[in-house]
Amino acid sequence: MEALSDLLLEPSSAPEKFLVMLIAIALFVAVMAVIVFVIDRPKNLPDWVAFLAFAGPAALLVGFGLVYPALRTVYQSFFDRTGDAFVGLDNFATIFTSQDFRTVLVNTVVWVILVPLMSTFIGLVYAVLVDRTRFEALAKALIFLPMAISLVGATIIWRFVYEFRPAGQEQIGLVNQVLVWLGLEPYQFIISQPWNNFFLIVIFVWVQAGFAMTVLSAAIKAIPDDIIEAARLDGVNGAQMFTNVTVPAIRPALVVVLTTIAIVSLKVFDIVRTMTNGNFGTSVVANEFYEQAFRQFNAGLGSALAVILFVLVVPIVIYNIRQMRLAEEIR
Repeated sequence: MEALSDLLLEPSSAPEKFLVMLIAIALFVAVMAVIVFVIDRPKNLPDWVAFLAFAGPAALLVGFGLVYPALRTVYQSFFDRTGDAFVGLDNFATIFTSQDFRTVLVNTVVWVILVPLMSTFIGLVYAVLVDRTRFEALAKALIFLPMAISLVGATIIWRFVYEFRPAGQEQIGLVNQVLVWLGLEPYQFIISQPWNNFFLIVIFVWVQAGFAMTVLSAAIKAIPDDIIEAARLDGVNGAQMFTNVTVPAIRPALVVVLTTIAIVSLKVFDIVRTMTNGNFGTSVVANEFYEQAFRQFNAGLGSALAVILFVLVVPIVIYNIRQMRLAEEIR
């Protein structure tokens, strides 16, 4: 049994990997056979057997792939870098007392505040401006296109946009070339602290604004026409229509967009890793978790950072669910 478990966890050779694949296929076929049998089950078969046949495999996968790793991470956060010595809350104390880790936490908070607000604002304004215009489909497609690009790809694109060459040399970065045309000196966008964090945030806003625009545009189109007509008969102007009619009517969609982008911002990793590798004061919790756990092999500190990330995400998820339920009750 121990040899089989070792084989499943760490297949070393090609034949062993092939054997593991065969075992996985056999298990899948067995599960499907049980489900098919339950669907056409005898009348005397208890309902709980059917429940286990359908929900059991999913529950096992969730438990093995999500619940167990989460509990294991929490457990590991109370041990040292090797996972052998119990250190209590020392890892968390290090995170909140070390200047480097405090910078990581502050950067994460800045991301979580700025990215949702900027993305939602741009998406909302854009959705209102292009709503029912002649080229609405094309305009929306243009702002939504960055969503089709991976974050690594988007970062590489903006790496060329921010590219820096010393003064007097030919600039290949778009922004620095514009600065030179305006008679200004080229600027090192990537390494100049603390503004380099803002320039990284711009990349994520560029990607997420399309998501915000799509959701909010659909919410705006769902506003009943009689409400809009009544507001126009009351003599409201464009600004009043936006603040007193449009925004209150799409509040549930705004909450969903803000909280969803906030959760994604908490877990941002690709942009920071690709652009700066976490250097120049730009690291965030997700990047630092990877750095500690997989580069410096500090399992305890990496697990503590993962726990902090989880604790930060949970309240936003709970708030999002509560707001969605309130919106459903209002309907």
